[in-house]
Amino acid sequence: MTTHSLSVRTVSVDLGARSYRIEIGAKLLQQGLKYLLDWVAPEVPGKLRLLLVADSAVVETHARALALSLQAGGPEVHLLQVPSGESTKSSVQLQRIYDALVEMAADRRTIVAAIGGGVTGDLAGFAAATYARGLRFLQVPTTLLSMVDSSVGGKTGINHPRGKNLIGAFHQPMGVLIDPAVLQTLPDREYRSGLAEVVKYGVILDADFFEFLERNVTGLSARDPQVLSAVICRSCELKADVVRQDEFETTGLRAVLNYGHTFGHAFEALAGYGQLLHGEAVSIGMLCASRLAEKLGRITADVTDRQQRLLEALQLPVHVPSDLRDRPAEIVQCMLLDKKTEGRELRFVLPSRLGHVETVRGVTSEQALSVL
Repeated sequence: MTTHSLSVRTVSVDLGARSYRIEIGAKLLQQGLKYLLDWVAPEVPGKLRLLLVADSAVVETHARALALSLQAGGPEVHLLQVPSGESTKSSVQLQRIYDALVEMAADRRTIVAAIGGGVTGDLAGFAAATYARGLRFLQVPTTLLSMVDSSVGGKTGINHPRGKNLIGAFHQPMGVLIDPAVLQTLPDREYRSGLAEVVKYGVILDADFFEFLERNVTGLSARDPQVLSAVICRSCELKADVVRQDEFETTGLRAVLNYGHTFGHAFEALAGYGQLLHGEAVSIGMLCASRLAEKLGRITADVTDRQQRLLEALQLPVHVPSDLRDRPAEIVQCMLLDKKTEGRELRFVLPSRLGHVETVRGVTSEQALSVL
């Protein structure tokens, strides 16, 4: 990580020819044209052409102003608004992006930029990955969850009615522009949902970072700019290191990032996308996974207790909703659709201590359901 002017921190994602930078700094969106030209102009010959795909929740607060700023600087800019919510990751909304690209006669020099949360980034990224066999893609995340997780690493995709993220592609962005100042206007529930992914990094990769979060609950809840900048930067560093070592999930290392997600994705899908926010489902899923690790004798109860205390202090849910506990067969079916499942064998990412997790095979459905 490096720091330069305007108190901007840079995290590098080192992937050879697909390497890119994550720029983190307050008021970066106001510097959007400067950073776009610094990053993009050397890579794209001729006049810049962009399609900004923006979550409807940030069109008036961020996206429209950015579009006007960019247009004033010379690039040709088109703005497409997509609805908020997980249901937007659909073939219907994907087709709307394709239609917009056709309408503007997009070519391989056109850049697709996602402005919004993880839903917008996943959707717009998949459109960029598949239109004309691949367009350049820029991430401008505006939620905490997308800043620390989904905007980094190149995973893009849409949901299938029977499972989350079942249709997708790896497509690395050309850069990620993170302005923590936008989090001051993020709704409280959305903000806290993102904190679940932050806690995840401490559990899976960095016990010292987990302790930092425990010490800074007040600052996190108050959205203290210094605490937020440090948390976003460290989360991006941790994810970038995993992505560097296992970009396409071929070695199994990248699977550690799915801690809590096998349970969480099942809860999210069965509750109906949008009823449980992604981070809320992951919060519950992490505790289920930790309790499963306890039952298998991999950890002691204090590891689970510390996670529960921190998640509760951050006002995240920690209990499986009662209506979902009454649907065990459906939960198992959803977990069998999880991308870590092989040969219809359940596999879970489970802790062996704070700061370290491993993929565990051969877990029975009875064992998995016993921790709900």
